[in-house]
Amino acid sequence: MYCFKYQTQQYKRLSKMRFSLIYVISAVALMYACTASDKNHDALKSQIEEIAAKTPGQVGVAVIYGTDTLTVNNSEAYPLMSMFKLHEAIAVCHTLEKTKAGLDTTLIIKRNMLDHGTWSPMLKDYAADSFHISAGKLVEYILIDSDNNASNILFDSIVSVAATDSIISEILPGRGFRLSHTEAEMQKKHELSYKNATSPLAYASLVNRVFSDSIISHQSQSFIIQLMYDCNTGMSRIAAGLPDSVAFAHRTGSGYVNERGEVVAVNDGGYVSLPDGRAYSIAVLVKDYAGPQEDAEKVISEISKTIYKYISDYGMQH
Repeated sequence: MYCFKYQTQQYKRLSKMRFSLIYVISAVALMYACTASDKNHDALKSQIEEIAAKTPGQVGVAVIYGTDTLTVNNSEAYPLMSMFKLHEAIAVCHTLEKTKAGLDTTLIIKRNMLDHGTWSPMLKDYAADSFHISAGKLVEYILIDSDNNASNILFDSIVSVAATDSIISEILPGRGFRLSHTEAEMQKKHELSYKNATSPLAYASLVNRVFSDSIISHQSQSFIIQLMYDCNTGMSRIAAGLPDSVAFAHRTGSGYVNERGEVVAVNDGGYVSLPDGRAYSIAVLVKDYAGPQEDAEKVISEISKTIYKYISDYGMQH
């Protein structure tokens, strides 16, 4: 009996020692992995900061990958320009659902009420003096083509800028953005562009909510997501830094030239889906760029390529 008890006690002590040893080894391995991941994470941030530092303009970046976030120059002063059309599309769908209407709601548009001096592919498609168009088609125009007349019509007929700001603030309680003016108002007074502004993180967070959460009806949200995949503006920006094997959905924004000769904004933000199922939300915003817009787009492309390489190689989570 004594021998059995002694052997049992010895076995328990050895088991505890083995467990403790395994725990220590696991903890050390985890600490090492986290340290390596932290170093990689910091290295990515440093690479982006180096690109931003040599750019003749303010560059802001945000990336959301799983539960991890990376930001560079994350102020709330970046002009949204046409990026706000994502906010608008969400607010339009929210408003139509709340009023029990649908995206098939038809509006009658008089051509002489439209701005013929602004970016508006819709004008080529609808040449009659007056025409009928659905709210859904107008949303298509703002998200795929960034049509300014379509945006103005939706703000005038479906949901105001102030209401849009309020609706999106419920989706992003931390805000980090502000909406004050329509495309028509900014067209008349270019400096108003600075009043519609965002932080890179606020925009990446909105994209992330669109693609990973339920913020409006499934049908409306799926509609917006598909239109973002179909967006054909700014393909020399984030998309240019990605391989053909990834899927990319986005919304862009481009600014006027200010009194200093700087491009007010060159922006892109969207959702990148890798072939292996991983995905991340990204926003790259360039403010007051002292050079051609095409050069600012190359900066965005370089940052996009850097981020993609890091995530495809390492991921971002610690």
